[in-house]
Amino acid sequence: MHLSPHRLPRRFRKGFLLLEVLLALGVFGIAATGFAVALHKTADLAATAQRKLKMTRLLESALAEAMSYPVLEEGTTSVAVDEMSDQGLEIETTVELLEEMENEDGQLLQEMYRIEVVARWFENGQAREQLAETWRYSRLYQP
Repeated sequence: MHLSPHRLPRRFRKGFLLLEVLLALGVFGIAATGFAVALHKTADLAATAQRKLKMTRLLESALAEAMSYPVLEEGTTSVAVDEMSDQGLEIETTVELLEEMENEDGQLLQEMYRIEVVARWFENGQAREQLAETWRYSRLYQP
């Protein structure tokens, strides 16, 4: 014999209502926790992307500055960046003369320089490093 919910005694119906409320609260709690975790991971990812973009911008700026000099001199320079002094950011620029090389037409390219910019900083207790590099034909930029 099967009893419908309307025919169950009142005490059993209250028990089912309590069970339904507890299940609904459990499902809502799981959904809310999942949403909070997803928001936290999204915020972490956005902060990481922002830091990487800032480092890339600083490297590109230092590389453009090193390439803008009309006369290049071999050597290494190091500069501490004030806007990120809390992370100990230091940008090191190295300019070195490359050996003679030929272009596609077989012409010798003298005074070809390699410019390397390295950013070093500390993040979460670990040393980090990012670098950018380019070559520059010195005679192309002479006044």
